[in-house]
Amino acid sequence: MRQYLEENIRNVALAGHGSSGKTSLAEAMLYISGSSDRWGKIEDGTTVCDYDPEEIRRKASISSAVAPLPWGSTKINLLDTPGLFDFASGVSEGISAAESVLITVSGKSGLTVGVEKAYKAAVDMGRARMFFISKLDRDSADFYKVLEELKARFGPAVCPIVVPYVWNRQVQCYINLIDMKAYTYDEHANAKECPMPDTGHRLDGLIAAISEAVAETDEALFEKYFSGEAFTREEILSGIRAGVKNATIAPVLCGSALTLEGVDMLLDMIVNLLPSAKEAAGVLAADAQGEPVEIPCDQNGPLAAYVFKTIADPFVGKMSFIKVISGRLSAEMSPINATTGEAERMGKLVYVRGKKQEDTTAISAGDIGVATKLSAVKTGDTLCDPKRVVKIVPPDFPKACLSMAIQPKSKGDEGKIAQAITRLMEEDPSITYENNTETHQQVISGLGEQHLDVMVSKLKNKFGVEVTLQTPIVPYRETIRKKVKAEGKHKKQTGGHGQFGHVWIEFEPCDSEEMVFAENVFGGAVPKGFFPAVEKGLRDCVKHGTLAGYPVVGLKATLYDGSYHPVDSSEMAFKLAAALAYKAALPEASPVLLEPIISMNIQVPDNNTGDIISEMNKHRGRILGMNPIGDGMQEVLGEAPMSEMHDFATTLRSITQGRGSFTSQFERYEQVPSNLEAQIIEDAKQLHNEE
Repeated sequence: MRQYLEENIRNVALAGHGSSGKTSLAEAMLYISGSSDRWGKIEDGTTVCDYDPEEIRRKASISSAVAPLPWGSTKINLLDTPGLFDFASGVSEGISAAESVLITVSGKSGLTVGVEKAYKAAVDMGRARMFFISKLDRDSADFYKVLEELKARFGPAVCPIVVPYVWNRQVQCYINLIDMKAYTYDEHANAKECPMPDTGHRLDGLIAAISEAVAETDEALFEKYFSGEAFTREEILSGIRAGVKNATIAPVLCGSALTLEGVDMLLDMIVNLLPSAKEAAGVLAADAQGEPVEIPCDQNGPLAAYVFKTIADPFVGKMSFIKVISGRLSAEMSPINATTGEAERMGKLVYVRGKKQEDTTAISAGDIGVATKLSAVKTGDTLCDPKRVVKIVPPDFPKACLSMAIQPKSKGDEGKIAQAITRLMEEDPSITYENNTETHQQVISGLGEQHLDVMVSKLKNKFGVEVTLQTPIVPYRETIRKKVKAEGKHKKQTGGHGQFGHVWIEFEPCDSEEMVFAENVFGGAVPKGFFPAVEKGLRDCVKHGTLAGYPVVGLKATLYDGSYHPVDSSEMAFKLAAALAYKAALPEASPVLLEPIISMNIQVPDNNTGDIISEMNKHRGRILGMNPIGDGMQEVLGEAPMSEMHDFATTLRSITQGRGSFTSQFERYEQVPSNLEAQIIEDAKQLHNEE
């Protein structure tokens, strides 16, 4: 593949709601540009961007994919991102490597949550945006209704550039409002100019809206507009281009990926209206001293490249997807990894189109490529010139919110599971993993049920490990509520030396997470040399409470009396005596169960706050406060028992249609309500019996 100058590169992320037509649109653009000799279909599993076996099986994108194509003298790098909310990390990857976001909107479904999320992500990352209203070949599609929905939601920035002329619910032709020309398409998707249809006053309003938007981008254009003069085609193009770059204009185009209608005009507008890599790929980074430094997109500058995606395949090897911001990355270089401070020896460099690879000697500024077998490089790392070490700030990836315990189907696979999940975490930064030593469970966390289901499938198909998912064990605690004294005496004669240890210990509640040990022995009733043995015996015991076998917290134990034998006493004997005192005392000390309480920060639309408060109340939660955070959203602060909130991610998504999100963290332990204690104890006994 030929090298392109940064001014001739457009990096465009495709984003939108699931099933809005992103991958089909990418396929149409690849086919029309001649980059793919086969027009693939999602139903057949033959598209360029959905090449992973899981994507083919599910008929949906689950990760971002790169697909470059030439259009005229320009290279367009398409970054197809998932529309399903469970795979939102792919959206962060794709948009972070792009300068523009093309948001697909179904002409049937209209404004959806996925469209809102894609637009917000583009705004948050400072990217130019463009809309494509798709599926206009369907009878139920309504372009003008969808356009009004976009205008109502996103304001006057929404500016139609290509519109359909519809008669009898069928698109008769497409009108380019910049050129003021109409086009029809034959069965081979070849565009042919046709006479402008009679649209009445509708076009007048659309053209006036374009002129007004263009006038706002430049003082001279504003004066010309105010004086009543019409803009030339070049003025309209330059004005829209300026408005797109400074985010005051979001062009709207339309067509059908299924019939290829309007796709050629979309490619033209991507080249003519969206900012080039030279204009918009520059970033603000941090130098070696942590000071901010501007990195312009310039192939003559020192190297600065960002790893925005990783594929860890056990057969192909590790693939690091790289966006070069400055300079040129070649296979002979040894750039510094700004994260580790170590030099990286580059492997083979390739351009990828879906799963197809094409070797290259270098990747230039503004372009996207892949380096293979960089074992120490991770997503978010910066590769840079040793003479100018800079670190590019990676995007914020969504935080995992649903956890499940992994149960291997074959014994002895625990080690293989840990290694495989580590590889999956390299691919997807939103996955977290914990080997819980208390519950003896391996726990994975992701963004939803589908996300975890895909992880299970990948563990089997990629790494040969079969697992099932279970609800994680809740790490309860036990404590006592009153002070008690207990005796522990261990006496055993076995012929020869016997065993003798005798203690009196006072147990009482305290505010410490760890057991507090004290001694108050007078007259040498228990020699000081045996104090550590008593403490050791008690610390071993508090790992398992007497109610349900959970660790005991908030316990103070004071050794205050006892006796010993000058010959038969030993550390082991006093350790066993302490254990006997513990077992005798705790059932008499009003033991209770404690449950973990988590604090929650929930972000929901204003009209869903009542539903969320009701849901929290149903699950023994408490609302601590509410704060408006703008854009029709509320921040709800609360606390709830961990045991009640396991599937809250699924519930929240259902209530808010995917608009809501939350984060949580452990806060403290509180006493379990007495009416729930018996069932928890019974479940714990059953669990211990199974172990």
